[in-house]
Amino acid sequence: MTEEAEARIVASAAPRPKKRDVSGWVVLDKPVGMTSTHAVAVIKRLFRARKAGHAGTLDPLASGILPIALGEATKTVPYVMDGRKAYAFTVAWGEETNTDDAEGHVVASSDARPEPDAIAELLPRFTGTILQVPPKFSAIKIDGERAYDRAREGEAVELQPRAVTIEQLRLVNRTDDRALFEAECGKGTYVRAIARDLGRNLGCFGHVAALRRTRVGPFNLHNSVTLDAIETLASEAPDGLPDAALLPVVTALCDLPAVTVDRTGAGRLTRGQSVLLRGRDAPVFEGAVAVMLAGRLVALADFDRGELHPKRIFNLGERG
Repeated sequence: MTEEAEARIVASAAPRPKKRDVSGWVVLDKPVGMTSTHAVAVIKRLFRARKAGHAGTLDPLASGILPIALGEATKTVPYVMDGRKAYAFTVAWGEETNTDDAEGHVVASSDARPEPDAIAELLPRFTGTILQVPPKFSAIKIDGERAYDRAREGEAVELQPRAVTIEQLRLVNRTDDRALFEAECGKGTYVRAIARDLGRNLGCFGHVAALRRTRVGPFNLHNSVTLDAIETLASEAPDGLPDAALLPVVTALCDLPAVTVDRTGAGRLTRGQSVLLRGRDAPVFEGAVAVMLAGRLVALADFDRGELHPKRIFNLGERG
């Protein structure tokens, strides 16, 4: 038996690291070339977490903010995904691709190049609530299958326009062949589709040559961390990275109103029972709220006519 074969046997027989109940957020500055699924798997392994997920897929060719939820934080993922997103992206003029980015093959080309005034005049048509046809190579499901799976198999993919909201779209810089834009948009907006439609409207075609996400909901580059930095920390923590390396679960809910309850109220909520709030300090609004006990996240609840109705319960320590 070779030494290499013996090493494989020893490695396979070695006990796997024990998973931990760890909860919080990692705001990863994802590098180009890595899939979102792979990024989640790496973070989950480094923290030895039992459960992990992400708040919004980022294409392999894109870099930037990929919020990764561990443990109880996965219950707050929808609130992050519904938040506003910001991007910086470069459009290469003259070619449209089947994927609307640099990974695809060219399906249309032009020698025309847009003037700055023409770009500026067009941008207001791409702000506000607009109808957008998603890229054929997207994760949207058609009869239970992802559009990109059908497109890769050579099937004709026809996606219907969808209403999306683009809060801001501005031209930052340009050369003859490329233009750098910044955009702030809501859930479901495809930057690749913006580039494609800009090129078509300007009569020159275009595709995304580079894309960087700079914000997702409450998370941005200022509270992000690179994969190299996390791996360096992990090399110094053989038993798994500590909770202190995570942002608290409640960070994802900063846009929600917070309501404080006492221990009796918290106990009722954790048992699935409603809680009636009385007195002059009771909220006067209705809707989703984050329920806190002594600074710790207890539940997500609906507040309706003076009562808290629990939706999600959290099992957190002092860092909730």
